[in-house]
Amino acid sequence: MRKLRYHLVDVFTDRQFGGNPLAVFTDGEGLSTETMQAIAKEMNLSETTFVLTPQDPAHNFRVRIFTPGQELPMAGHPTVGTTYVLAREGMIETSHRANAGGATTIRLEEGVGTIPVEIGWRDGAPAFIEMSQPLPTFGARIEDVDAIAELISLDPSQIDRRFPVEVVSCGVPFLFVPLVNLEAARRARPRAELLEKVLSGLPQEIFVFTTETEFDGSGVHSRMFAPGLGVVEDPATGGASGPLGCYLVRHGVVASDSQLEITSEQGVEMGRPSFIRIRVTHEGERITRVRVGGSCRYVGGGRLELED
Repeated sequence: MRKLRYHLVDVFTDRQFGGNPLAVFTDGEGLSTETMQAIAKEMNLSETTFVLTPQDPAHNFRVRIFTPGQELPMAGHPTVGTTYVLAREGMIETSHRANAGGATTIRLEEGVGTIPVEIGWRDGAPAFIEMSQPLPTFGARIEDVDAIAELISLDPSQIDRRFPVEVVSCGVPFLFVPLVNLEAARRARPRAELLEKVLSGLPQEIFVFTTETEFDGSGVHSRMFAPGLGVVEDPATGGASGPLGCYLVRHGVVASDSQLEITSEQGVEMGRPSFIRIRVTHEGERITRVRVGGSCRYVGGGRLELED
């Protein structure tokens, strides 16, 4: 019988039981894709990750990411949380500069390619993790705003028509829906029976947001629904936060000269407040760098026993 150690960590939060929970298996060698998927379904968290030896020895680790329903090519909170666990468990070499308060950069192999991740340290422990994401691609726009409003159980007047309903991706595509205020965000509920009708051929991961916020220091209030991935609602979506920052820059939702730095609050309606720092470097509308980061809190761990 093989015994697999796993760690539980809350991502994009500075306290336990906030943010987005993640299960990290630090030794995924030899596991089949089917077994990884079955384990992710058993853990029943929004994502579970498996750490493997990198295919390129110049990189540090290979990471595979699974929702209860399918594997993802890249995701934010699993990347940040996995890096935190690797650093906390001493699996990442640190220099004297890092221990003195500097930063360490590692490179992870994910389905979209190489993802650089920077670890900020405090008193020799990982304090802040920031990942770089692929540059954005802007996809389809949906002109039928009334249909989108019906899909998320809102009145059409609650969609902010100054900005488009648009697909944006920094590795994983999401449909971004701008809302007029917090009340609209709180009321949003996806109607599963309309998903295929309204979003046929488009990503069914719906990201709604408004610049009206609940917490001081936040610049945008967000929610993400992905019933097609087995995730009714996600408390913190790093993979969507990079594209969100790019959307804000491209459409001038938030004023920015050459670098947008903004905090997205998410998971509030779920009772798991999350705070994701987004940094987008740009020259006008041309985006040159996308980074997403946050803090993590360790929750615990356990052992999974697999029959031979």
